[in-house]
Amino acid sequence: MTQIIGPCVRQDGRVLKTVRACFEESGYTVDGVRELLGPVAGAALARDQVVPALRVLREDASALSALTRLLWLQESVPEDGLPSVELEGIGLARREGGRLVPLLHVEPLEWPGETRYAVSDLKARPGDAPPRPDHVVGVGGASYSLARLVVHRAVDSALDLGTGSGVQALLLGDRARRITATDTNPRALDLARLSLGLSGTDAELRLGSLFAPVPERYDLIVSNPPFVISPDGRHPYRESGLPGDDVCRRLVAEAPRHLTEGGWCHLLANWLHVEGEPWDERVADWITGCDGWVVQRDVQDPAEYVELWLRDSVEAGTAAYRARYDAWLAYFERERVTGIGFGWITLREGGGSVRVEELRHAVDQPVGAYVERVLDGIAAADRPFGVLRTAEGVVQEQIGRPGAEDPERIVLRQTSGLRRASGVGTTEAALAGVCDGSVPLDPLLGAIAQLTGADEDAVRAHADAVLPELVADGFFEVAG
Repeated sequence: MTQIIGPCVRQDGRVLKTVRACFEESGYTVDGVRELLGPVAGAALARDQVVPALRVLREDASALSALTRLLWLQESVPEDGLPSVELEGIGLARREGGRLVPLLHVEPLEWPGETRYAVSDLKARPGDAPPRPDHVVGVGGASYSLARLVVHRAVDSALDLGTGSGVQALLLGDRARRITATDTNPRALDLARLSLGLSGTDAELRLGSLFAPVPERYDLIVSNPPFVISPDGRHPYRESGLPGDDVCRRLVAEAPRHLTEGGWCHLLANWLHVEGEPWDERVADWITGCDGWVVQRDVQDPAEYVELWLRDSVEAGTAAYRARYDAWLAYFERERVTGIGFGWITLREGGGSVRVEELRHAVDQPVGAYVERVLDGIAAADRPFGVLRTAEGVVQEQIGRPGAEDPERIVLRQTSGLRRASGVGTTEAALAGVCDGSVPLDPLLGAIAQLTGADEDAVRAHADAVLPELVADGFFEVAG
């Protein structure tokens, strides 16, 4: 049974099972809704545009259509054919004049295995009032970005810090024996409990900020924190109220003390680009006492950033829009902010190798399937290595004028994973062709020097200079 520490509303397990059975029998899943809507309306709904879906469902009287309109599109429907008493009993809808009016948003999660359901407040859409102070958001693109980052290994204990509607706790259900989830918002814990109950997932829920309610250590920590950087913290569901990017800095600094030996932490984050301070060095300083990998996926200038989050809180077009916009930009100017980065941070207990980089191009998903190899490469690059093998999926490209005897440029390219490309010299290219993990590096470098007529000391010095980066990038792996 799910346990809640902190204010909550207890729900009847029998009613939850009845509602879940209705969802399952009706086919209320991501695949079921996509098939019902078709490609155009389904793609529009993925962009949170509901009009095409409403048009498709206008004449459809099925239970799946009714559930989709009520709980996903947030439209009232006739109560006939749905367990209206139960839906009302757990607060998902209200009966009114023979119709059901939505009170909460319930969305099936797109994830392998058994269907899970995230229960959140109704989505704020253009023309709606701004979200209430204790608003609880549901599943979104960031939710899946974080879930796809999580290392693929079974663990005994997992922590979802800042659970919101419980999305990450739900997605951890098939890989963690014990799950703890926290939030500062009592209402979030109430809705997380509904999400867990409808999904048949157990977790212990605790009320509190950051690591205060969880003194224990965990094998796995995940967090999609309220990372939005604003001058006033008006919307706690996305803004921590701490100055600047301090909430992410504190999470990163404190997480290693809450990890078991070899434990993992994954989180999404925003960080400030401050005039006169290299952003990568600034974020790298957050990480101590563990291996770390920070990836910047996007950067927005201050105006773009403010516009994005004013749209998110449906304040664009309101009377307060200009004043809020101006005050937010003034805050960034005072703090000498030139941009705001978005990306992910992965920590692994032990070691102390840290890499901060920018990757804007598409990478293979889920990253969690190979994130362990990435951290292994980053750590290996900081140690002496004697035997290397070329990583699987690396290919060589030679670029030059047609008919030329020698290429103008040689590129090593990864055909999977992070899909990096790196221009290399003849020594690295030759090593990529012969490193299979069976021969030490030193005699291979000697043979390359003889074949190319180069000075052996110069070849070894060049290899010492460039190989650590290629190992960290994943082009070579340390054998053994």
